Amino acid sequence: MSRIAKYPVPLPKGVEFTVAGGSISVKGPLGSIARAADPNVEVKKDGEQIVFKALGNSNHANAMSGTMRALVANMVAGVTKGFERRLSLVGVGYRAQAQGDKLNLSLGFSHPVVQQMPKGIKVATPTQTEIVITGIDKQLVGQVAAEVRAQRSPEPYKGKGVRYTGEVIVLKETKKK
Repeated sequence: MSRIAKYPVPLPKGVEFTVAGGSISVKGPLGSIARAADPNVEVKKDGEQIVFKALGNSNHANAMSGTMRALVANMVAGVTKGFERRLSLVGVGYRAQAQGDKLNLSLGFSHPVVQQMPKGIKVATPTQTEIVITGIDKQLVGQVAAEVRAQRSPEPYKGKGVRYTGEVIVLKETKKK
């Protein structure tokens, strides 16, 4: 059995968990999220925790039991605390502005870049060079942050571009004569 799947996921107060028809849904104070359950994994509620068990003895079932445990743990964390990804803009004239569910970026192009946020994702700009992306789905928050970063990823000579806060960019030395 997967070592990760051995540990049950604790259910905090105020979080509802249901498994029905091959679907797992978690509802909490920040919202609700649903995901398809893997048929090779048995997921059930045992008191105030969720337990996982691989059905069968295959490597796939063993691997998926740990994967499902990690996904459900992220779902529970998402509906209780939420997830956040911070980005920072480095470069002269690079700025961001959040307007509702849109993010307007000035990244040195001849045109402004407007990025539409998907449903369930909130974007905020505390300063002109800082972007905060929040939501309850960890995968979706990370995907949106990666798409924003891809608009102008950091270049290796000056380090200009959109980067994750705390990300270290190794700068290259310029060509010598």
